[in-house]
Amino acid sequence: MRGSTGRLADNVVHFGRALRAAGLPVGPGMVLDALDALQSGGIGSKQDVYWTLHAVFVKKREHTAVFDQAFKLFFRKRGYLEKLMAMMMPLAPGTPAPPPPAAALRVQEALSAGLQRRPEEERQVEIDMRMTVSDREVLRRKDFAQMTAQEIAAARAAIARMVLNLDEVRTRRLVPHPHGHRIDMRRTLRGSLKAGGGFIDLKYLGPKRRPPPIVALVDISGSMSDYTRPVLHFLHAVADARKRVHSFLFGTRLTNVTRSLARRDPDEALAACTTAVKDWSGGTRIAGSLGEFNKRWARRVLGQGAIVLLITDGLERDGDARLAFEVDRLHRSCRRLIWLNPLLRFDRFEAKAKGIRALLPHVDEFRPVHNLHSVEALCRALAGRGEDLHDPKDWLKTAA
Repeated sequence: MRGSTGRLADNVVHFGRALRAAGLPVGPGMVLDALDALQSGGIGSKQDVYWTLHAVFVKKREHTAVFDQAFKLFFRKRGYLEKLMAMMMPLAPGTPAPPPPAAALRVQEALSAGLQRRPEEERQVEIDMRMTVSDREVLRRKDFAQMTAQEIAAARAAIARMVLNLDEVRTRRLVPHPHGHRIDMRRTLRGSLKAGGGFIDLKYLGPKRRPPPIVALVDISGSMSDYTRPVLHFLHAVADARKRVHSFLFGTRLTNVTRSLARRDPDEALAACTTAVKDWSGGTRIAGSLGEFNKRWARRVLGQGAIVLLITDGLERDGDARLAFEVDRLHRSCRRLIWLNPLLRFDRFEAKAKGIRALLPHVDEFRPVHNLHSVEALCRALAGRGEDLHDPKDWLKTAA
């Protein structure tokens, strides 16, 4: 009969493999460190085991949700097999399916794969990443919160390939233009000297056109945790392809992460964002964060017809009057204010929350942001090829 130490080692090894399959960077060295930590510190309670393994395996804040779900399923007193079976059992007719917790699908897939694998079959295999047309369509429509680890990797690759052609705006600067409205005397005289002064070919100046700046204000509170990382991947791809992209994250305070997202490697950029932010997956203070942006950053980054992307679910703790005042001030400072809300993924969404009702009268567009299809629609809208949307104020009428 094997001792308790051997069973503990097997469990920790299996748990580490499950975390790795769910997307966490867990290697053999971390598994050995976890075993040493458990044996050195002793096992007094389930909480001791949780925080000991958490200290070893969790290196980034966004990995906490995956670790928490994996620990709850793996280290149940009655085992995690019953939990997985309960997740797959059909519900009674007429019972609405409750939304799964964050990262639950990835953890369930990882643990299920570990159960079905025999020791003699544990070898490295190649995974065919090619997808059919129907698979790609399913991936485009699938909610970010319901994706497996493999699907999240495919979604990241798809976001990195997206091309954002912004609708150019007219500036005050004049440049040489074949059909300009003002004569360029310097170029005209210089051209006439080349012909000996006998022929004067008029040269013209016209307004310069350039893509407008993009300013993103991203909510990183706990209610937005499933959608923050895909949105940051999108912003990193945009910032990598063009200049004048400014990104701000807010929960209970505002943090400028423009320089962090400017790094070439996406994982390194997101890790830098995680390090810079102090209130990741915490509470929400939209009014206070918008007020700080309007006071400190608006005059610096909202020039030349900037487009603002406000990415939040609109669930606010502060007063409605202050929120309405700050978003109205933001709206007056930019050319377009686009609100991206993941709650629009629900067919029966109604604008009943006070924060949502305070924001809607002051935005130009109200769009979902929960899957690849909605991100593609946003790219078309920014390029001036988007479909006609209803006036955001119409949501207030339907909820009245």
